[in-house]
Amino acid sequence: MVFHLSTEIGMGLTGFGVFFLFFGMILFFDKALLAIGNIFFVVGLAFVIGLERTFRFFFQKHKMKATSFFLGGVFIVLIGWPIIGVFLEFYGFFLLFRGFFPVVVGFIRRIPVLGYLLNLPFISGYVDKDV
Repeated sequence: MVFHLSTEIGMGLTGFGVFFLFFGMILFFDKALLAIGNIFFVVGLAFVIGLERTFRFFFQKHKMKATSFFLGGVFIVLIGWPIIGVFLEFYGFFLLFRGFFPVVVGFIRRIPVLGYLLNLPFISGYVDKDV
């Protein structure tokens, strides 16, 4: 499989963004780490799928509420209120990417141990309801 250089850079930036976001939350919502993680994640996403497709994804008419929450959360983190900003980002992220969750659940069900866990009765009822 051949990747373009911008896609490889974008994957690296997105990975660093997720790492910094996770590490920032582990360290009690450290403002600087969360801000760096947000910037890396958004820029990495633009590198991976392209600038035009990134704008088309975020600014579709039916996704404006989700985009407002996500980018508003990024802005809130950047101005110094990390806990509120992260919660807004998570809610916006969930609204933006909820269409992908059934695909992710279907993929996870094919993984041996995780698939078994998702098929347990008390977990399966919850997961199947959301899918």
